[in-house]
Amino acid sequence: MRFSTAIRQPVRRRIERMGQADVLIGVPCFNNDMTIGQVVRTVEEGLAINFSDMRCVVMVADGGSVDDSREEAEDLEASPWIERVVSIYRGIPGKGSAVRAIFEAANMLEVRVCVLFDSDLRSITPEWTAHMVHAVLEDGYDFVAPYYKRYKYDGTITNNIVYNLTRALYGCRVRQPIGGDFALSLPLVKKFINQDVWESDVARFGIDIWLTTTAIVEKTRIAQVNLGVKIHDVKDTAESLGPMFRQVVSTLFSLMEQHDATWKSVTGSEPVPIIGPPSDAEPLPFSINVERLVRDFRIGFNNYKELWAKIVSGADFKIIEELNGTEVDAFLFPVDSWCRILFDLAVAYHRWEGNRELLVSLMTPLYFARIASFVNRTLEMSTDEAEEVVEEQAMVFEEMKHYLLERWEAQE
Repeated sequence: MRFSTAIRQPVRRRIERMGQADVLIGVPCFNNDMTIGQVVRTVEEGLAINFSDMRCVVMVADGGSVDDSREEAEDLEASPWIERVVSIYRGIPGKGSAVRAIFEAANMLEVRVCVLFDSDLRSITPEWTAHMVHAVLEDGYDFVAPYYKRYKYDGTITNNIVYNLTRALYGCRVRQPIGGDFALSLPLVKKFINQDVWESDVARFGIDIWLTTTAIVEKTRIAQVNLGVKIHDVKDTAESLGPMFRQVVSTLFSLMEQHDATWKSVTGSEPVPIIGPPSDAEPLPFSINVERLVRDFRIGFNNYKELWAKIVSGADFKIIEELNGTEVDAFLFPVDSWCRILFDLAVAYHRWEGNRELLVSLMTPLYFARIASFVNRTLEMSTDEAEEVVEEQAMVFEEMKHYLLERWEAQE
């Protein structure tokens, strides 16, 4: 079933009655009753303090939560001058459908700026709203990504995959391409709405990297806003980030196919402006179970080594074999090998005629191996020192892009 809109009819009528607004803050939500109230309260406080002379709307686009998320958002004390809309979106389940509903509302209201904030944030402040809105209204940017200070083991997919590939492919150093918190101008919102992706896997997952990649490819004015420390609900790497790996990587590779005429001609990378001073605050530390990651890698090796041997180079498969027999404390996955393996997987995905989502799924244990290696290498480092390791890794991906180009262009 295809959906012509993500907004239900009663909500549409209510938005139509509002007429025009200046600012829309959208909060995609699903089972976040522990944090959604604080996020909405803080956003509305930021609007009241900084934009009391403007017409502002806060919209919670819920995915049919079975906890008390909608009730938590609706029962908050009403904020003067601010409209609040809490609604279940229409469409296939996923954050992308929630974003579609928010974009449609922004378009109907002809807002000057639309901001997205994740519903699991614990460190959001009123200043976040001000900084994101000002970046569009005052500084004239069309797409604004967040720039956080995160604990060294937070954002493992970003640090080891998404940042590296986005930077190497498209030449744009957006540090948090899937950060979840974005600000957009109305012309860009209109452009996104007209894209034929809302019934695809982008609507189920991968919306963040799709937004960032499309903004880069469309050559919009892009900036990053320094939001300080990010604290959110941390997910278990093995349990939750395994599915996230499959979802995000599949979207990344699909975008590579769609935009290969763009990225194949890109060399090097350019920094993206960062608005606002850096934060002195330190993120809260947490641990990662390296033994479990290595165990899951070894299980994957025993089950999928024949497939891995067909996808990666002989030299890199030898490294994988050696890792399988390495003790946990000495477990180190060379960056150049990891880079080639990701490039080989992208090429295999490009040529694969079977179930491509299953292909990525069977490679997930190699991601666990890379995370275990990153933890071991940075164990005694500060967060800032670990950030330098991430930047060094990103440079390796840039320098080895020729390997991807050769493999991509080679005959099957």
